[in-house]
Amino acid sequence: MKSVVFLFSLILVLWSCKDEPAFHSENPNIAYFYPLDSVPKVYLYRDVAHGLEEEFHRVYTVKDKEGQHLVVERYASDGRILEAINYNVDSLDVQDHMVVNRFQNKEKATIYKNQLFPMNLKKETWFASKFQGVVDSTVILKEIKRKFKTKKEISVMDEKVEALVFDEKIRLTVLNPFTKKEEAREADAVTYFAKGYGLVEWHSSSKKVHFRLEQIMEQSEWVKIITR
Repeated sequence: MKSVVFLFSLILVLWSCKDEPAFHSENPNIAYFYPLDSVPKVYLYRDVAHGLEEEFHRVYTVKDKEGQHLVVERYASDGRILEAINYNVDSLDVQDHMVVNRFQNKEKATIYKNQLFPMNLKKETWFASKFQGVVDSTVILKEIKRKFKTKKEISVMDEKVEALVFDEKIRLTVLNPFTKKEEAREADAVTYFAKGYGLVEWHSSSKKVHFRLEQIMEQSEWVKIITR
């Protein structure tokens, strides 16, 4: 009887292991990216420069016929989705970029450069995608170039953690394909990716905008917050 119980227990363990996706990345800096977990977690960031402005990032990992992916969905403080980035787990290159256009519809952007998180810290990453502009007949080209600056210990939710610090150059170019006119705006920023967490902080060079991770919560808890 004991052997039957043991065999049944072993089958249950093997079955559960089969159902649970085994996520693995070849990126040597994966420890500083978001944890690979199929259970969604919601990161709450607060603008410490002003105190009231919040931003939520919903993070989860999925496995489908196209491979393993980590998705980061960005939401405004009122719960409106703003964009989503789909990373290939193996390399952490960007596979898809979704934005919400002026009609509040989800739009798949056209990706020209797909590196946003580095495989090699000695090389600058370059991400570029194009999507509809806020004015009729215009499109926006968004570019982010990220260069490794230093590795340092920082405080994340009262815990001392090692982090990768990056300098960023962000460029938004509004293009009108009919008039051939272009208008570009650039900004500098600094981002922090902490070991075991992922993105924990970002700020402009002047720190007039300065978001910092304040809380990581379950999805059910987040839903209660945005529906209050």
